Amino acid sequence: MDRLIAAMNTHNVDALALIPGPNLRYLTGLDYHLMERPIIGLYHKQVDPVFVIPTLEQDRVPEGAAVFTYADGTDPAHAVREAVASLPEVQRLGVEYRRMRVLELKLLQQRLPVSFVVDAEPVMAELRRVKTAEEIDHTRSAVSISEAALEAVITELKPGMTERDVAFQLMAAQVERSGGGMPFSPIVLFGERTPLPHGMPSNRTLQHSDPILIDFGTSVNGYMSDITRCFFFGEPDAKAREVYEVVLAANTAGREAAGPGVPAQDVDRAARQVIEEAGYGEYFIHRTGHGLGIDAHEEPYIVEGNSQHLEPGMCFTVEPGIYIPGEIGIRIEDDLIITGEGAESLSTFPREIRVLNGA
Repeated sequence: MDRLIAAMNTHNVDALALIPGPNLRYLTGLDYHLMERPIIGLYHKQVDPVFVIPTLEQDRVPEGAAVFTYADGTDPAHAVREAVASLPEVQRLGVEYRRMRVLELKLLQQRLPVSFVVDAEPVMAELRRVKTAEEIDHTRSAVSISEAALEAVITELKPGMTERDVAFQLMAAQVERSGGGMPFSPIVLFGERTPLPHGMPSNRTLQHSDPILIDFGTSVNGYMSDITRCFFFGEPDAKAREVYEVVLAANTAGREAAGPGVPAQDVDRAARQVIEEAGYGEYFIHRTGHGLGIDAHEEPYIVEGNSQHLEPGMCFTVEPGIYIPGEIGIRIEDDLIITGEGAESLSTFPREIRVLNGA
């Protein structure tokens, strides 16, 4: 709470209004459902937190918080009115621009019509972007589970399996190894579908000579892993090998560029330069990476234009890729943590070309 209040003062915010999701979980340690019953956590820098919550959830609030409830079938506006009335004056209200629904925003604006609404993300990012040793340990454990699951699944690949089959097996293999919630549904793509950066698994069957792209993760105590590896089901041709080796070199360059004091955009530049110099620049169509924590995507973003200096404790991905439509897509993604001396890759699954024979 001390760090939160300091960040609110830095960003000139009187109060935050948070809804169920990563930010509220970060501050409370509690998971709430985002549903038709609105839940709002109000954090004013002068008083203890205030929660608006349905009656059936009234026993699940942070210790010390004031609680204003509403029953099913009643208008939550009354509880919101009482909650807001209990707060000191709010001139600048921070809300989650990328998360808050019109439902909660309208309830608040009816009670705070003269407040200036600003984005809460800079405040929360200041708290979350540097991880503690405990948070890093959770991420490390999640990565370990994902890597063990990946090895178990790829050794059992057979011709005729569908992308959906493999995605399901990855999910099950992570759960069997005590993995928690996933950051996203696994991306498993074969052959000509691999150039889809966020393609969803289909009934496309695995065939000999197919490239395979797998992007997936799990969580431990809410902290995510996010790994991508590519394989070949049978010997790749010369073009496929070339594309793979370029992406591997870009991944290496990005990881080696990372370290304390390095601008985030310099990691992007290092990876991108390799791909551009190899003549594939037009096929690298996304940023090099993103922060990783209780969100699969959070600060710091590893992208051109982000001059923020990396600090010890920052966790993020390095995931350059080449996507040639209708032919092949290769992405190699690792999870890094900045240390006092450089950068450690929490993911250690082999990156070199691996040919699977399905025998």
